[in-house]
Amino acid sequence: MTAVVKHVTRRPLEVSNATAEQAQARNSHLRARFPARVAEPWWPHTAQPLEETLRRLTAPPFDSAANGTRAGRRRGATKLLRWLSTLPGETWQQRWKAGGAEDLPGAAWVDLPLRWLRERGHSPSHDRDDLSSGLLMLICGDVIRPGLPWMLTRTHRYLAAVMAQVRDPDGFARLHQLAESGPANSRKDAPIAATRIATLLACKGGLIRDITVGDCVELVDTQRRVHARGGQKKVDFNRRLRALGIFPEDAPATIRAFGLALGQLSIEELVDRYRLQCRPVRDLIVDYLRERQPSLDFASLDAISRTLAGLFWARIEALAQGIDSLRLPLAAARAWKEDLKVKKRTVSGPDGSSIEVSSPRLNAKDELIRVRAFYLDIAQWAAEDPARWGPRAVPCPISDDEIHKAKERKRRKARMDQRTRERLPVLPVLSSTADRRRRAAAALLQAARNTEPGALIPGTDGSLRRAVAPTAAGHLTWAEETSGGRRRNRTYEEEEAFRAFAAIEVLRLTGIRNEELLELTHHSVTQYRLPSTGEVVPLPQIAPSKTDTERLLLVSPELADVLSVIISRLRGPDGAIPLVASYDVREKVWNPPMPLLFQRDIGSEHRAFTPTAIRKLLINALFATGLTNPDGEPLTFSPHDFRRIFVTDAIMNGLPPHIAQVICGHRSIDTTMGYKAVYPAETIEAHRAFIARRRASRPGEEYRTPTEEEWDAFLAHFEKRKVSIGTCACAFGSPCIHEHACVRCSLLRPDPAQRARLADIRDNHFDQKAAAATAEATARKVGGVVTSVHLHEFAGRTAYNAIIEVDGKPFAFVPGGHAQLGFDPESWTPTDEEVLSYLGS
Repeated sequence: MTAVVKHVTRRPLEVSNATAEQAQARNSHLRARFPARVAEPWWPHTAQPLEETLRRLTAPPFDSAANGTRAGRRRGATKLLRWLSTLPGETWQQRWKAGGAEDLPGAAWVDLPLRWLRERGHSPSHDRDDLSSGLLMLICGDVIRPGLPWMLTRTHRYLAAVMAQVRDPDGFARLHQLAESGPANSRKDAPIAATRIATLLACKGGLIRDITVGDCVELVDTQRRVHARGGQKKVDFNRRLRALGIFPEDAPATIRAFGLALGQLSIEELVDRYRLQCRPVRDLIVDYLRERQPSLDFASLDAISRTLAGLFWARIEALAQGIDSLRLPLAAARAWKEDLKVKKRTVSGPDGSSIEVSSPRLNAKDELIRVRAFYLDIAQWAAEDPARWGPRAVPCPISDDEIHKAKERKRRKARMDQRTRERLPVLPVLSSTADRRRRAAAALLQAARNTEPGALIPGTDGSLRRAVAPTAAGHLTWAEETSGGRRRNRTYEEEEAFRAFAAIEVLRLTGIRNEELLELTHHSVTQYRLPSTGEVVPLPQIAPSKTDTERLLLVSPELADVLSVIISRLRGPDGAIPLVASYDVREKVWNPPMPLLFQRDIGSEHRAFTPTAIRKLLINALFATGLTNPDGEPLTFSPHDFRRIFVTDAIMNGLPPHIAQVICGHRSIDTTMGYKAVYPAETIEAHRAFIARRRASRPGEEYRTPTEEEWDAFLAHFEKRKVSIGTCACAFGSPCIHEHACVRCSLLRPDPAQRARLADIRDNHFDQKAAAATAEATARKVGGVVTSVHLHEFAGRTAYNAIIEVDGKPFAFVPGGHAQLGFDPESWTPTDEEVLSYLGS
């Protein structure tokens, strides 16, 4: 069958694509939409005179601290302002920048004003502490605004408290109220978030309600540059500010959107990842992708760009230096095709050295099809628009025969069937082990919570004790191994065990895709009332994914139990499931916040599960089972294995294939049947059922008991079919179509004991054409005519025998040697075999 490459009809673009000027950072347009506030060169408080500034910093609300603290802050502000007044500049901000304090990280800046004070004879008894307190007053009083990098190198023990007192009491009160209404871990992380927010006020000015999304992004970027510690706590402040409602509605749901690709690289960026040398070919690939962009999603566009720019032209330039045309030389095309068949990667050897490992590229023909479509699409478009595409159309270096995939499909089907046959029998083991594992983890966590810190945890045979962790987050329970002292987060281990169990059960009971699993929400579970009985049936609604087709699944009792446990664990104090923004790794975009069922807590933030996280859960769950493959290596499951197992098990248990197609969301029933693994026992049973059905539909007299004469004739058939060199396998009662020339018959079953005889026949045997040609030549010499050429067995040999008529008389002729006319009986002596054969005849 001829493989078909679909040609793409060109469609005009409704909007222009990204240009070279727009090919910048992946999320630059998002940052442009939400810029940070620019540092202001002048504001009223920084331009006030010395006396007025001191008067304001020593008046309410700055004077509400204890007497000793208030006196130290007053002394420090006075000393710091006098030092700054000696520096050049018209404002306190300009003088602060000119002093060079921000060139010294941490607390080292104090040395600059301290040196100035000592030169003027000031007592150094409290200068260092006074200067730090004075700086706090200048910052909170908005006299100076230090830079973010310098502020992040210092500790700010009192910054948030003083800001809440003197700058924005209402804003920090709302922030405190938000933390109190949240879970315990949120309350514990609230001071860190408040300090981050106070840092923004110190560097940008204004109140909490004036903070922008761009300010938060700038703070996070600066934290990465100066290596400020804090982990998840670095970005928790942004979530709290969003909860206060100070950000616009179209702002990203998470600040992580500014760190990952907003996705959707422009076509130029997709192609330029591979640094192609030939500019005309690079521009042609860009134009081709732009033409196809309206009919493709981003994942498909990305895959085609990887093939054309990376696997095709980048490799061509490496194999044929200086090439500048798509018209490939024969040698270059052949070398590229051979290179495409192998996939190379670099791994680390036992000694740490780099080793290049090669493996067959299983989708090599898929890549060939994309390149062939590239050539043929341009050729088709050249007929529609000769001026633009005509000069670019060249012959395709890939023939139609090179993209036939029949064998590859069969091999892939065999591999997938074998993979399914290996995993279907052990699926109950995986399911039961995951259930026991999560129950044991829950029981151990509860036992650890009921144990005093430092005491042995009951039920662990003395192997674990409750760890003493005064600085740990309050919602975490830590245990410590008594043998090695290794600490274990029992809360995380219980959550990990439950998540693995939930993922396995949902995948096993629904057969949904991995991306569909990650997009399940609380709103996905709907109710349907049967019109016949009025019974309410829960139905999970699967969002469109691969085929853009929405579908509903029937919830089994087992699946209902799992979903109810997932939902109950996710509910917050108010009974609602947190809204989480997820990142689509294929389309490279952020989805809007949804009550996802597969989400996890990282710090005080709720995050969606990723495909990598699901794979890690499966690996850990399988490790606990101890299952191995036929090679003795640990057995692996991919999320898609559950889908194949679901289809195979459903159809084997009587579910019609077309119903399985609807459940799985396949466009073609051939895809569904491709998922179903074939078992040898299943084939035998199906054949037996077919024979039974055929017998039931045939006349009964055809299956009557045979008579003795018929049975004897049937047995005699096998005796009559025995020949000198084996057994004839012709059907009972059928005539011989080769006139008993058995060597020519395909139904001959040779006897192994006659091997030597068959070899002799082969060595001395003319084929029919050669025998006829020899007989014709001999007949011409004697003036005769050949009347027949046939096989004849004589004296234990089988050979062709020709009948030649000369003057009306027949003569037998055996081709195979030189013809010699005449017969001399006196010089001929028969052999013993010939005599016995003659007497027997």
